Amino acid sequence: MAVGCAVRETCLVVAVVFVRVPCMGLKIKGVRWRELPRLVRGLCGCACLLTGLSAGAAELAFDFESTDPGAVPAGFQSVLSGTGSPGNWSVMATEVAPRLAPLTSKAQPERRRVLAQLSEDITDERFPMLLYDDQEFGDFEFTTRFMNVRGAFEQMAGLAFRVVDENNYYYVRASSIGSTFRFFKVVKGLRSDAIGVDLEIPRGQWHEMSVRCHGNQIECFLNGKQVIPTITDNSFIAGRVGFWTKSDAVAYFTDAHLSFTPRETTGEVLIREALRQYPRTLEIRIYAARDRAAGQIKVIASSDPSMLNMEGGDVERKVVESGATFYGKSDGGGIVTLPLRDRNGEPIAAARFVIKSFRGQTEANAITRVVPIRQLMEERLRSHRQLFE
Repeated sequence: MAVGCAVRETCLVVAVVFVRVPCMGLKIKGVRWRELPRLVRGLCGCACLLTGLSAGAAELAFDFESTDPGAVPAGFQSVLSGTGSPGNWSVMATEVAPRLAPLTSKAQPERRRVLAQLSEDITDERFPMLLYDDQEFGDFEFTTRFMNVRGAFEQMAGLAFRVVDENNYYYVRASSIGSTFRFFKVVKGLRSDAIGVDLEIPRGQWHEMSVRCHGNQIECFLNGKQVIPTITDNSFIAGRVGFWTKSDAVAYFTDAHLSFTPRETTGEVLIREALRQYPRTLEIRIYAARDRAAGQIKVIASSDPSMLNMEGGDVERKVVESGATFYGKSDGGGIVTLPLRDRNGEPIAAARFVIKSFRGQTEANAITRVVPIRQLMEERLRSHRQLFE
């Protein structure tokens, strides 16, 4: 059904669960971006045409079956919007009705692992979210099946999208108690008026919710039907996506997947331009932490896509923390790791350069060769957040 080709300078695949090329029945498993060989790239292009997706389309599916019960799926972060206690997000096993009506009345629901929000804190203005933290999305279609399980005050499930932070994002949610399907915008912590419809959304049943974003156009779907008129809004052009609940609502989610147009981040643009102007550079990686307070540094952009999301080591952490510069050697090249600074001169990332060595190369002249490349990158770098945009 889904084609997972992301055509930039090479054809890439995201495969948290699978990437399938329908015309050949090809199935590729993995958990990171990976580069496809030339033959498969050609097949992906063929499949894009067959399915009506653009050549730059990619698909990301979330497989909760691969997560241990009681654990949070890899790549996700629990975030609280509003007040109260954080959400209690984890994977659990439960019965899931088939998507299509069974052929016989004897068919039984399948027992599968789903994502659940289990906290029942009754704080009114409390909005637990579980966000996919590895990437931001601009144009996409995000779909999930959900069940409103219980809640004394609220029985809601929703999708948060184009999330900048816990105070700035869009969301669409379905309420079983209120019998409503609504879209909201949160800007600087203030929620907009609701846009939506009144309709029955029975508790204890599986439903499907989708949101589709293209530019400033937002479309919201319930059980395959666009029940809210198309919304035009310019507040957020891109951000993270994830799952949303309110107050004491306990909700389950499954069969979640995302079709999207891959975005080239500022970090990727900086590397592409640096390699174009300095072709003797063998490799460049940028290490940074999306959440600077948490301090988990990983590769956010790289000339080698297989390195994306790899955690940084002591060298990269020290570069960001202290602004120090480090030098090392590899086969046929020198490695220089030094800070990238924002407009205020503060270290916000570590840039790792591998350059071709020459006879008699020293640490000093290796660093001297790299400094102009770093300066080129910093000329376009205003802030930490810009690296991810």
